[in-house]
Amino acid sequence: MTRVQKFSTDEIEYRGRQLPPGLARLTAAVALSWTLFQLWIASPLPFLLGWGVLIDLPKRGIHLAFALALCFLLYPATRHGRRLGHLAWYDIVLALLTVASAVYLAIDYEGLVERNGILLKITVAGFVIPVELLLGGAGVVLLLEGTRRAIGLPLVIVASLFLVYSVFGQSMPDIISHKGLSFERLIGYQWFTGEAVFGIPIDVSVSFVFLFVLFGALLEKAGAGRYFLDLAFAMVGRYRGGPAKAAILASGMTGTISGSSIANVVTTGTFTIPVMKRIGLPSVKAGAIEVAASTNGQIMPPIMGAAAFIIAEFIGISYFDVVTAAFIPAVISYVALFYISHLEAMKLGLKGLPRADIPRLWRTFISGLHFLVPIAVLIYLLMVKRWTPGSAVFYSILLLMLIIVSQQVMRCRHDAKGGVLQGVREGFRDVVAGMISGARNMVTIGVAVATAGIIVGAVSSTGLNNALVGVVESIAGNNVYLLLGLTAALCLVLGIGLPTTANYLVVASLLAGVVVELGNAAGLALPLIAVHLFVFYFGLLADDTPPVCLAAFAASAISRADPLKTGVQAFAYDIRTAILPFVFIFNPELLLIGVDSFGHGIVIFVVSLLAILAFSSATQGWLFVRSRWYEIALLLVVTLALFRPDALMNQIYPEFSPIHIDRFSSGEQKIENGRKIRLHVTRETDYGDRYKLFVFTLPEGRDTTAGQPLSSLDMVLTVETDGRWIVTDMVFNGLAEKSGIDFGDYVTAMDIEQTGRPAKEWIYLPALIILLGVVLAQRRRMKRNSGSS
Repeated sequence: MTRVQKFSTDEIEYRGRQLPPGLARLTAAVALSWTLFQLWIASPLPFLLGWGVLIDLPKRGIHLAFALALCFLLYPATRHGRRLGHLAWYDIVLALLTVASAVYLAIDYEGLVERNGILLKITVAGFVIPVELLLGGAGVVLLLEGTRRAIGLPLVIVASLFLVYSVFGQSMPDIISHKGLSFERLIGYQWFTGEAVFGIPIDVSVSFVFLFVLFGALLEKAGAGRYFLDLAFAMVGRYRGGPAKAAILASGMTGTISGSSIANVVTTGTFTIPVMKRIGLPSVKAGAIEVAASTNGQIMPPIMGAAAFIIAEFIGISYFDVVTAAFIPAVISYVALFYISHLEAMKLGLKGLPRADIPRLWRTFISGLHFLVPIAVLIYLLMVKRWTPGSAVFYSILLLMLIIVSQQVMRCRHDAKGGVLQGVREGFRDVVAGMISGARNMVTIGVAVATAGIIVGAVSSTGLNNALVGVVESIAGNNVYLLLGLTAALCLVLGIGLPTTANYLVVASLLAGVVVELGNAAGLALPLIAVHLFVFYFGLLADDTPPVCLAAFAASAISRADPLKTGVQAFAYDIRTAILPFVFIFNPELLLIGVDSFGHGIVIFVVSLLAILAFSSATQGWLFVRSRWYEIALLLVVTLALFRPDALMNQIYPEFSPIHIDRFSSGEQKIENGRKIRLHVTRETDYGDRYKLFVFTLPEGRDTTAGQPLSSLDMVLTVETDGRWIVTDMVFNGLAEKSGIDFGDYVTAMDIEQTGRPAKEWIYLPALIILLGVVLAQRRRMKRNSGSS
């Protein structure tokens, strides 16, 4: 393989100071201590020994103490400080103060519980000193300062705005106003409870994310990254545009254990981008393919950039359910990117690598088989045995450590360099180096999720999530597409300055519930997992969306191409990923929701794969030869038909048909058991009328009867002089009340489910015929072109 310039993650992603030897040893000691602490609380030893058992809040406090201590040691206050490389005295003071603020939660946890939200004050020489107010306030301020140093200003600004909103809520516009929090209440809630800074986000970081980042760091230290790259070249290097396909495959394998698209670009792109350029791929496209592959690495199960664990905790479902839902979109997205790289190779007339430059597949596979063992064990424990993620990765880490040591022992014995003892020593050095690297990689993640916790806490303590329903509804109205577009835009904008995990946490805490609520108002039963994955997908797409496309800047540092052009091209490749959230929001079968058999799941997978391949061909303007405009239009129709057969079927045969409520009161209409009823309801509020759809399935034994319209749904309607029907009575805890209907709501229209409606799958047939027609037409043109040449 060609010799390439070596780039390191430190060169492109690391924002910290250059460490002199003494400071390097100090930070290494702190990082190693953090890793040992995390392994200790993840192990069964505290319970077996009956010592060192920590519950939620204390261990979260210690976790953040390590993260912030390393943050102040690694990241200087100014850019000038990065070049100087020395540690200023105030950095030491800030590190010690932030450790004291966070560790205090573990030291006086029992006191915090006993005081039940009342902050401790002590009297000295007649002066009342609010000890916990000062400690908590310092903790919040230092957390924001650490975030500024390690991540940048955008997240700090967003979090600060929410703190201001928490205190001055009474001065806000009526629609989002609240009574406001005192400083004592604010600090008590944000710093000394398990709801904000030390809430769900950092709990997931403590329990799962750190261990998976450590697992990835140890794999990289063992040499798995280069193994995945060699294996990818061995598998696909000989095919047309082979290096591009190898980059995609290697990034996908690396992405299963990596939580950073930038780190993925640097790890694999260092080798793949120069080779792609060597076979004739332009620099911009070479970098863009690596960016698209690396960005999409975060959607690959089982790790998904740590988002799988946070999503599971946020919405209260199992990790297995999250991974199951994310599987089909991730796989078809990667297959489509393979296909796009193949189309680019066809356009440019590229070939594969010479056989001499391609590693032998079987030899390569066998040479690193030991790297796959801990990954296989991890997946087996997670997917088959259904262990908790923390337990599964803990024992996988122990196995990986043993493999690293064994690898060095075998290497030393083979090279006759010191024998077993020397191999054990070198193996332990690799393990320790991996442990230090894992902790350093966790600094930005730990700080980001803690700061995102400020926003989560502000939303929950002020009731902003409820107020946002009115705000967003006033902006988007009843247009769900506009609402989803605004959500996607917010993710992309926040992604300018926020890491993917923090971006997801911020937007999900603000808008996930709002999207579900307003989707229901429009008659759409939006699964919560679909909404959270929607937010997550657009959060990660920010990494390759201009103007601040961080992954594209990392790739352009290697390809020497224009970073903005690289970002634009990468986003063009990732349009296929951008449409998937809109698809599974309206067609949750793509997330295997409502799929009740293996055969049904296979059909969904095949149909979805054909749809995204057709869409990729349309966006690239190429199938076998350059596509004509009407072929592109037909491919887009095929995409819609295969992804959303229900939408097209509704155009031909609507699911519901309207009917007048008067017909019930006169006895002209009766609805049979099991049929669906859809009510159009308007609710008058101080901020205008709110419109909502309610869908009911008529229970057994509750036929509608003349003279009692909708009494079968446990409510009574009365017609007013203007002809509107108003809800005047409801059965306590009945169907209507449980669904959210309230006294005084107006039922403005009613629909009933149509019987005999064809299955939506019939739409697949004409779509496949159209697709076959386009394929045959392109094949004929390809043969004609090859014959004429």
